[in-house]
Amino acid sequence: MTLLQTRWNDLADIKDELAARDWFMGTSGNLAIKVHDQPVEFLVTASGKDKKKRTDEDFLLVDANGDPVGDTLLKPSAETLLHCAIYTKTTAGCSLHIHTVANNVISELYGDDGKVDFQGQEIIKAFNLWEENALLSIPIIPNYADIPRLAEEFQTHLTADKGAVLIRNHGITVWGKDGFEAKKLLEACEFLFQYQLTLLQIKSK
Repeated sequence: MTLLQTRWNDLADIKDELAARDWFMGTSGNLAIKVHDQPVEFLVTASGKDKKKRTDEDFLLVDANGDPVGDTLLKPSAETLLHCAIYTKTTAGCSLHIHTVANNVISELYGDDGKVDFQGQEIIKAFNLWEENALLSIPIIPNYADIPRLAEEFQTHLTADKGAVLIRNHGITVWGKDGFEAKKLLEACEFLFQYQLTLLQIKSK
């Protein structure tokens, strides 16, 4: 099996798992996994596909600019430039972007602050924060319709080889060294968002 096939299967397995959680409503979301470092090439989800199905046209190989490598009729996801920024600015090997009700509501509740903080929750250890009362701060950026402008704002927060950024009323993008780490960070974030919403609901009664 070639490296490309291996990475394809890795990303397809992640897609299947996230689809089972119903995290791809209305064909939303996009996933990417790096195949080569020099030159940068990565697989990214094709635009407009039903991510609950597994087909031979789920992904396509693109370069560091987000342009398809080789002839294809497939179109890269609209937000491919965000993945381009990740793979050119960090050593990450996988990046995941999903839209959920929880991450959208959190991004709106805390959007004016430009970030949402979580402290003391055990699950932030997924981000390698092990200190007692450690603080996890997730940036929230505006949802610019112009994707190059969105990517420019997004890349200002690419300060580590793993992390997460919320796009206001849009979704979350996480990145990590490989598919396992990226999925772990995504699951941790979604847990924290649902936790915070549940806590706020209880406190309001």
